[in-house]
Amino acid sequence: MAHTDTELIEQSKAGNFSAFEQLIFRYDKDVLNIASRYTRSADDAKDIYQETFIRVFKGLPKFQQQSGFSTWIFRIATNVCLTHREKKKRTSHVSLDDENDDETTVAYAISDSKADSQMYGNEISSRIEDALQDLSPKQKLVFTLRHYQDYKLKDIAVMMNCAEGTVKKYLFEATQKMRMHLKDLYD
Repeated sequence: MAHTDTELIEQSKAGNFSAFEQLIFRYDKDVLNIASRYTRSADDAKDIYQETFIRVFKGLPKFQQQSGFSTWIFRIATNVCLTHREKKKRTSHVSLDDENDDETTVAYAISDSKADSQMYGNEISSRIEDALQDLSPKQKLVFTLRHYQDYKLKDIAVMMNCAEGTVKKYLFEATQKMRMHLKDLYD
């Protein structure tokens, strides 16, 4: 018999690690999807995933169940995404050699294995991903949660701990920037 989130939370608070694992398994794919869409890097997504569940584990004793567990965990994931990007900005540096190697590798992979129509689709996907990277962290997060994860605006507002109007503003700004960045694709 499957336990409810509330039952698993109470068991986890009482020290039942198996119950905590069940909670993780219920939400791990969603957290990883959010992180993957936000970062475009499997390694960074895994770091965000891990940090999210560490924070969930540490914060679970204080969780009051005033919101749904899924809302709480996704709020943690969104906060980790935002702080991860800020940390990355402070510590990252780019090697021009690495960049050229990646471009060469990608160019060879595309020319060797993709048909023209598939290349065009990949180019569009790449352009969309590049446009996403030009958004502010909060705009990117709102756009990703809304369009890639299909969350409602009110749910995103709860996750980001802000007003629904603020979420609408971020989404509107993100959409405008995306349109400007991709204008040549649909003209």
